[in-house]
Amino acid sequence: MAEVLPTPLNSSSTQPPPLFDGTTRLYTSYVCPFAHRVWITRNYKGLQDKIKLVPLDLADRPAWYKEKVYPENKVPALEHNGKIIGESLDLIKYLDSNFEGPALLPDDPAKRKFAEELLSYTDTFNKVVFTSFKGDPVKEVGPTFDYIEAALHKYDDGPFFLGHFSLVDIAYVPFVERFQIFLQHVWKYDITAGRPKLTTWIEEMNKIDAYNQTKTDPKEVIEGFSKKFLAK
Repeated sequence: MAEVLPTPLNSSSTQPPPLFDGTTRLYTSYVCPFAHRVWITRNYKGLQDKIKLVPLDLADRPAWYKEKVYPENKVPALEHNGKIIGESLDLIKYLDSNFEGPALLPDDPAKRKFAEELLSYTDTFNKVVFTSFKGDPVKEVGPTFDYIEAALHKYDDGPFFLGHFSLVDIAYVPFVERFQIFLQHVWKYDITAGRPKLTTWIEEMNKIDAYNQTKTDPKEVIEGFSKKFLAK
């Protein structure tokens, strides 16, 4: 059964939740790809009853969030054991290490090393593609998607980056999802053309409920990115 999602809080919300009352809370945004990573991890590990979602309207944030919860004023942030933790890559590892549910990193040292390489590359990947939206993506994004394609060729024991589903897939998919929609819509650029492993990876990701239930409405992606990157 699909989770009933709370309505995002905006500046009309004058009081924060009862902070540090023992409840574990994920401060998030349904449209933010960084927050999306942690939301998928929570769902895949079956922590819907253990970690409460507190969604925010990023265009009109409650004042208390910066003042009382997270001075960085960004999402995601996790309230757990009397402290607030931020940064999406740190948080997906934190959820994997500190909560029950399926492990999302393999024991194999070689695969763990490769996982760290791929997680480190996500910032470069995102930056190149986001920057290209102000220029000519058709000429600029090819090498980054070729890197992803090559990475998906490394292990043949499954369709995912490390063979089996892991934090690496979770780290990339919110961005790949949005980039695929926007590049196709605006520039008619198909990220899967000539990239069979990426094509299969996207198909397999779409079969995972923990991800599928969190996907963004393509219209929202197009509207949000157009406003941010194409506005004159």
